[in-house]
Amino acid sequence: MKFGIMFASTGAFASAEGAAAIATHSDQTNIESIWSVEHVVIPDGYQSQYPYSDSGKIPGAEDSDIPDPLIWLAYCAGITKHVRLATGILIVPQRNPVVLAKECASLDKLSNGRFDLGIGVGWLEEEFKALGLPFAERGARTDDYVAAMRALWSQDKASYNGKFASFDAAIQRPQPVQPGGVPIVVGGHSKAAARRAGRLGDGFFPISATEEELVELLDLMKETAAAEGRDGDAITVTVGSWSPRRDSLDKVKQLEELGVDRLIVAPPTGNLEKLPQAMEELADKIAPVATR
Repeated sequence: MKFGIMFASTGAFASAEGAAAIATHSDQTNIESIWSVEHVVIPDGYQSQYPYSDSGKIPGAEDSDIPDPLIWLAYCAGITKHVRLATGILIVPQRNPVVLAKECASLDKLSNGRFDLGIGVGWLEEEFKALGLPFAERGARTDDYVAAMRALWSQDKASYNGKFASFDAAIQRPQPVQPGGVPIVVGGHSKAAARRAGRLGDGFFPISATEEELVELLDLMKETAAAEGRDGDAITVTVGSWSPRRDSLDKVKQLEELGVDRLIVAPPTGNLEKLPQAMEELADKIAPVATR
């Protein structure tokens, strides 16, 4: 089982000092990956329901620092050698796919193939409005953008003709180091996310699913993959439903039996002075089952 750190770019870790601390301590322990988050803007007084908490609101203050996830990860890439770098998640339909493909390939190249692109369609309608983008078609736009990026990552002179993205004989360099391009990890605990992971994902991240929901979502993902002629068992599964503070490693084994490949947990502390010891304690606890 692999272990990662979620919300790695928030709170104290949004700063240069905090990013360096969480990245280097992860690099030196059994932590396999660090995951950044994204919001371009958070409109004051938003009414959209955040789907991952009972309150319907994002954790923390609306005016908290949220660095651009790719820039934050690029900073971390320059000071680490081993830990994988992932977005958890990046809101694909808010981005230009040709520019995003360039950014992702550059990060993968500079990190020597350590980047995973965790994607989502977004939930904050007011944010889309602030960006001048349609909210209703975000799912279809995401699928189209992923196909366009993969064309740029794999073809010498890339051509693609979709509903939302189109180009011909486009030469984009660098291309990703990883064979097949940057891995796409589909985030979300909805049935639509499970189907999207089955259709096009290298990984699936059902962010806050219960164990019962997880079984249903993984079955749907694999059924969709089979219908597309893909191997559902080859799609890696990441979850964040285990806590080192309250759960035993027995639950890790149970999740592993369900087909989970990676668990990502919140940073063990937001206090930078206490972080080294807290990271060592976390690493010691997960050592019996952790792998890079």
